[in-house]
Amino acid sequence: MNKQNISLVIRFLIFVLFVFSAVAKMFPIWTFEKQLVDLGLMSWCMAPYFSRALIALELALGIMIIQPHYLKRIVIPATIGLLVLFCAHLTIEMVKHGAMNGNCGCFGQLLPMTPLEAFIKNVVTIILLVFVYKNTSADNKSKNRFNVLLVIWLFSTLLMFVAFPFCPCAKATTTTLPQVEVEESMDDASSISKTGKDVLGALKNDSGKITIDSIKKDSVLVDPGPAKVKSRFSDYAVFGDKKVNIDNGKKIVCFFAAGCDHCQNVAKTLVKLSKNPGFPKVYIFFMDEETFKIPEFFQYAGAQIPYRILDIPTFWTVLGDGGSTPGVFYMWNGNIVKNWVGTTEKEFKENELLQVLNKK
Repeated sequence: MNKQNISLVIRFLIFVLFVFSAVAKMFPIWTFEKQLVDLGLMSWCMAPYFSRALIALELALGIMIIQPHYLKRIVIPATIGLLVLFCAHLTIEMVKHGAMNGNCGCFGQLLPMTPLEAFIKNVVTIILLVFVYKNTSADNKSKNRFNVLLVIWLFSTLLMFVAFPFCPCAKATTTTLPQVEVEESMDDASSISKTGKDVLGALKNDSGKITIDSIKKDSVLVDPGPAKVKSRFSDYAVFGDKKVNIDNGKKIVCFFAAGCDHCQNVAKTLVKLSKNPGFPKVYIFFMDEETFKIPEFFQYAGAQIPYRILDIPTFWTVLGDGGSTPGVFYMWNGNIVKNWVGTTEKEFKENELLQVLNKK
């Protein structure tokens, strides 16, 4: 096989690599957006634009590499340049967080790769592109058409923004919530626990009445909990047609994706626990992704739970830095007492929730 044929094979392999990489980032695209935000490269307002533009460029370069127009003058140098930028970024990440920590996101969530693996992949691809460059004849100006490259890039960009629409960030304005029923759910902070009822029974005198002197002597019926604070969840605490005073008493606030198996299992556990007397009220924020699966979600969980759907940027902003799904927050008077996120070392554990609920 001569060098020309080898170059053709390499070009086809790079086409497959780039197209596969672009498609892998699309499903789901919000994971790539979140990665950009977590890396501190941009805000949630800019991430939807940049992610789609970058994927479109990757897809376009993959297609351009197998066509003949301006291959040596534009396409190969642009592809090498993009890979060099990726290598520079990966080098920074390896210095900051380690060469084998995390997923670089090169192939989205479909094929996780460490920064070192991705770096090696990019370097090998650059070497192959240099080989193709050296064994490609000079561009024929009379036959090259720049508009072919332009059409490929425009089509790729249009495809990304049409196939994955999103709502641009709105300017912060003061809005009035619609008329809704206010749910003053006092939960554990204002209800008498089983222990409290026993104490009341002991305080009754012979006539069956509770005396003031007895209450003064033993007035520890209910733990009022920590001082009330305003949580970051309170501005979004409208579930269905009810405005919930989420910073009052004990609450459990969850952040779920309807199609997430781990989220469904956590919800099922919480439904089981909620059958116990005095268990805190549970509320769910769903990410605006696969929301058509919400009925199936509650069918698996075993009960309907008050919920609200948040757009993807708002969902991750309210969840907080380093957040992941499933996210579970046990709150008391707006204070986050304990939280669980993700499916690794900080994943939700039923016994841990029960321990913190029983802790005085």
